[in-house]
Amino acid sequence: MKELSKLIIKVFHIQKVLYSDKTYVEKQCLYLDKNIADVVNLDKYENINQLNINIIEPYERDRFTNSIMDIIPISTKVLGRIGEGITHTLTGVCVCLTGVCEDGTQIAEFGSSEGILSEKMIYNTEGTPKDDDFIIMIDFLVKKQMGTDRQTIIEVHKICDSVIQEIRNSMKKLNGRFCNEKHEYIDTYDDKLLDVVVVKQLAGQGAMYDMQVLPSEPSGMAGGKSIIDLGNMPIMLTPNEYRDGAIRAMC
Repeated sequence: MKELSKLIIKVFHIQKVLYSDKTYVEKQCLYLDKNIADVVNLDKYENINQLNINIIEPYERDRFTNSIMDIIPISTKVLGRIGEGITHTLTGVCVCLTGVCEDGTQIAEFGSSEGILSEKMIYNTEGTPKDDDFIIMIDFLVKKQMGTDRQTIIEVHKICDSVIQEIRNSMKKLNGRFCNEKHEYIDTYDDKLLDVVVVKQLAGQGAMYDMQVLPSEPSGMAGGKSIIDLGNMPIMLTPNEYRDGAIRAMC
């Protein structure tokens, strides 16, 4: 039996998300810089007018939301690349990416999901928040008719990712000895056994029907490659790469 890679995921449970003068994690609380949106210079984006960031507490979900584009976990590499080394991840909080055009048209391609947040999302499932999770809502206003423009959608995701990176940078400083959970995953290979391959088809049409693969950060954008730009060709991933956030769904 040959060991191909070892991935250690250290989990930090978040019980509260509050605004502060800087972004950091302490005593199961995520403090979010109240000016965190200032890390983005929207002046250089021709088709993006506005960015709003709000903390949604678990009991505040009976509120209007623009069309939901993505639910993004918050994880970061502390050692190694995607699929190996050490990853820090937060539970109890996630990012929700939403958007609308300046004329009121929702950012969507085959059906939008605007409405009351508590009614428009199925909670407690894979990829969605739990009932008691905090949601960091990152909402965009883009120019008219740009809601299905591929480049604009990519820019929206990249800007969102740069905001999340501010949180990731603070997570890299966390002392792993004080994590709430620790999980070790080892990819192995035995040439005496049959290989098992799981085939997963990814969306690759354009606009929000796109995927980034093998980014620098788990479920991130920076450093990743679009499945469309790769010609929708097959890509081999190890179980640990997949487990560690090697695919960022943009739909």
